[in-house]
Amino acid sequence: MKRLNFFHLKNGSKAPLPFTDNEYKNRLNSLREIIDKNNLDAVILTSMQNIAYYSGFLYCSFGRPYACVVTLKNNVVVSANIDASQPWRRCYGENLIYTDWERDNYLKAIVSILKKVKRVGIENDHLTLERYKNLKDALDSPELIDIAPSVMSKRMIKSKEEIALITSGAKIADIGGEELVKKIKVGISEIDIAMVGRDAMEKAIVKFHPNSELRDTWVWFQSGINTDGAHNPVTNRKLKHGDILSLNTFPMISGYYTALERTLFLGEVDDASLKAWEANIKVHKKGIELIKPGAKCSEITAELNELFAELGYLEYRTFGYGHSFGVLSHYYGREGKLELREDVETVLEPNMVVSMEPMILIPEGKPGAGGYREHDILVIKENGSEDITKFPFGPEHNIIK
Repeated sequence: MKRLNFFHLKNGSKAPLPFTDNEYKNRLNSLREIIDKNNLDAVILTSMQNIAYYSGFLYCSFGRPYACVVTLKNNVVVSANIDASQPWRRCYGENLIYTDWERDNYLKAIVSILKKVKRVGIENDHLTLERYKNLKDALDSPELIDIAPSVMSKRMIKSKEEIALITSGAKIADIGGEELVKKIKVGISEIDIAMVGRDAMEKAIVKFHPNSELRDTWVWFQSGINTDGAHNPVTNRKLKHGDILSLNTFPMISGYYTALERTLFLGEVDDASLKAWEANIKVHKKGIELIKPGAKCSEITAELNELFAELGYLEYRTFGYGHSFGVLSHYYGREGKLELREDVETVLEPNMVVSMEPMILIPEGKPGAGGYREHDILVIKENGSEDITKFPFGPEHNIIK
């Protein structure tokens, strides 16, 4: 029996994608502008975020490579046989499946699409050195051009459809937070509380996005010393009276991540903790005011640093003040040119979406010990910004009795 290196299989029918066909056409036309400008024969996208952005398909690698090959005329998702026709059902455009029967069938599938090429766009920030070399050898040594920065810049400006999905995600994050808070009490574990928020968000995704795949929604609910890191995983720690708490809900809708993050206290808050909390909130409110078109990321950062210094907490600040939203999660994506950091000179424009999320950490043994973090998502408009996070913050709302 001769086994195929790659093949087509249209099992079932196309599923509804998170965006309209017109949205994907516009994205591909924008990518083809990059192809034309750089005199490329094709672009080979390999990251989860860019394959999802241009095709609608979000892959699950499990050690196997994937691609979306885009030319001036075609776009083809290259996927592993282990997924059968799910990539075809969930992608805009064509799908070519490669098999495991021989080594490098993935590369053979790509070569079958491109034939002879001289200049190819790739994502330098995603390919390993080994895969870069193998791809170049398989294509007979074309010039490989890094298009990752250009593609990232395109993704930074959101369409109306994207903003609608992100706004829905922010609403679902709030739903998760509201349900989670009901479970908070002395003696309950972090994991038991986190599961309530996660389940509530997945039910909301089913309600508001019935055609989406359900995957990757999560909660980080941290207490006590576990609040010191923004990305600390959930544990089985039991809550105690007076604990500082960090509520973090993250619904995932078709590869699009949104977030709600709030500081809370259980039962009561001591004076030192209240002072630190109120300082972080003051910076948070100021940051929300500063997010508007024409503002530069580095200048927003500098002004907030000055405020933290005046309040006496700058030394406790832990990371940047915010970042872009779109196709990303805790293990893929990121639009590094749209982060509120000292070294980012990007100027905010309408239809960008960014967070405001100041955090300070006071180490154990010092008054007010713990990690304090608030997080809102803002959509940049022509004359300001819209805060699409509605969950309240501050001591008047988030001391849980």
